[in-house]
Order: sequence, then structure tokens, then C-alpha cells
Amino acid sequence: MNNIIAFSLMALMMSMLPGTDTVLIMKNTLIHGAKAGRYTILGMATGLIFWTFIVVLGLSVVISQSVFLFNTIKYLGATYLFYLGIRAFFTKSTLSIEDVQAEGSQRSIEKLSHHHCKESYLQGVLSNILNPKTILVYITFMPQFIDLTGNTNQQLIALGLILTVIAVGWFLILVYLLDHVKQWLKKPGFQKVFQKSTGVMLIGFGVKTVI
Repeated sequence: MNNIIAFSLMALMMSMLPGTDTVLIMKNTLIHGAKAGRYTILGMATGLIFWTFIVVLGLSVVISQSVFLFNTIKYLGATYLFYLGIRAFFTKSTLSIEDVQAEGSQRSIEKLSHHHCKESYLQGVLSNILNPKTILVYITFMPQFIDLTGNTNQQLIALGLILTVIAVGWFLILVYLLDHVKQWLKKPGFQKVFQKSTGVMLIGFGVKTVI
């Protein structure tokens, strides 16, 4: 496997560039808490691992070469981002874990936490599986670091895992930082503006996906 350090640095740069994952993780962390942010990361990692095995099976090439399949994924992904964006923009208020804690019921806290974590995980999974740009990363970026004299599948799995670990590591740092500054960002005015802003950004990413 050639240039593993170069691949790792490129993977880190791609992870750090603001995108759909960054917006979703920020939204879920600041609105629902660090645990929801970590579950979003878990969903994102699930999506990346899914595409790693799709590449190993050779199906990514089939998808990329099929206009119908590629466009289906592209438009489904765009539709999902539109849905998340519109939902975030028009939601009047969100009940956080802190709000429930203030009211008291431990059972309500656990139920709300479970709901937010499950929803955050699904958002992370679907936003990655339905992202056509992820397919392009696996079929155009990764092959440049493959040694054709070696076992291709093993190298693809290794590169996919490296990409996943680097992305997870970066986003865990992001969640940690967001969780520590969240106490200064709890004002209702900021929460309202932030939620509508993330809605607009998600819709924008949906438009960008289609173009």
C-alpha cells in the first residue's frame, strides 16, 4: 500500500472540511447534547463501513457506471437533506435533555435521550449511505493509494477503516469542543437562529447534491 501517510493526511483534510456530517453533528450536539452528537458519529461511521464493503464487493463501480442507480442515490440523498433541513427550519422549539432534567422525571429523561440518540444515529447512517459524493471518494480517491501487486480487497478494507477512524476521531473532538462551549450558547435566541441556519445549510447541501 503506497503513501499511507499521504492518504491519512488527505482523509483528515476531507473530514475537517465543513459538510453535511459537520452540520448534522453540530446540530444534534448543540440541540440534543453530546450523546446525540456521538450517536450521529456512530451512524456516520456505519455509513462509511457500508460503502467500504460495497467497494470490496465491486458494487460501487456498478453504481457509478449506472446512470439510473447513481441518480437514484443522488436524488434520494438530496430529498433526505431537504427533509432534514425543512424540519430543522420550521421546528418551533426542541425539548433538550436539560429541559426535562429541570422538570424532574428520570424516566422522561431516559426516554427522550433514547429517542434523540436513535434519531441522530439514523441521520448519520442515511446521510452517508445516500451521499453520492461518498461513492466518488471510494472509486476515485482510494484507488490512487492501492498497490496493484498486492491484495486489493485487503487494501480497500484497510483504507476504508483508516478513513472511518480518522473521521470518527476528528468528529469526537468536535463534539467535545461543542459540548464545552454549549453553556454559552443556550440562549433561546441563539438556539432559534442556529436551528434555522442549520436548516438552510442542509437544504443547501441537498441542492448541491443534485447539481
